[in-house]
Amino acid sequence: VQLVQSGGGLVQPGGSLRLSCAVTGAPVSLYWQGWYRQAPGKERVLIAGIRSDGQRNHEDPVRGRFTISRDDGGNVVYLQMNKLKPEDTAVYYCRIVVGNLEYWGQGTQVTVSS
Repeated sequence: VQLVQSGGGLVQPGGSLRLSCAVTGAPVSLYWQGWYRQAPGKERVLIAGIRSDGQRNHEDPVRGRFTISRDDGGNVVYLQMNKLKPEDTAVYYCRIVVGNLEYWGQGTQVTVSS
């Protein structure tokens, strides 16, 4: 199983970005996927997850601004980020759990700054 991330970069406060996580080796429709982020000097934390049945959960810091979604046909998981704030600056990671195993994307930097 491999996860390859794309998207991210530098954006001004209030702007939007979309992160993508292309998964090979496991159908995303069958497993839970999540997006995490790790700010400098802080732990990696879960910010959004999507179950195999499509139910989604977004943590408080991003709820109402970020949306996790999934393209089952393309086997891609997305994170749409709107109304970005400087405190959203972090390295973002996608993760998939397949049985007892977990797999991570390579991480992508998101910087929110004017």
